[in-house]
Amino acid sequence: MGEVTRARVDAWTWAVRLFPTRSAAAAACRAGHVRVNGDRAKPATMVVPGDEVHVRGGERERIVVVQRTVVKRVGAPVAVACYLDRSPAPLPKEHVVAGERDRGAGRPTKRDRRLIQRLRGH
Repeated sequence: MGEVTRARVDAWTWAVRLFPTRSAAAAACRAGHVRVNGDRAKPATMVVPGDEVHVRGGERERIVVVQRTVVKRVGAPVAVACYLDRSPAPLPKEHVVAGERDRGAGRPTKRDRRLIQRLRGH
C-alpha cells in the first residue's frame, strides 16, 4: 500500500486527497498555506504519525492529524483512515451571504470584489 514511517508533506497531502495534484500541494506549501505543528511547511517537510497539519485554501481550513503516512495516492476509503479530521464545521448555506449577487447584475466591480474578500476574511 506504500505505508512508511515518514513522508514529505506535499506527497502525503496529495496521497490522502487533500489536494488534486502533487504539484498543487507543493505550490500550496511554497505559498505558506500548509502548516505542520504550527510551523510553516516547505514541500520537503517530513510528517510522522501524530503531527497536526493545517491546510488553508478553498472555502475552508482543514485541520488533520496524521494517523498513517502514505506516499502513493490511495482510494478515498483508505485515505480517510490515514488522518483524523479536526476541521471546524462549515457554515450553513443560509449564513454564507458574501459574494451573492442578484441575477443579471453583471460582474462585480473592483470595489465589490474587495468588499466580498473582506467579508470572507481574506
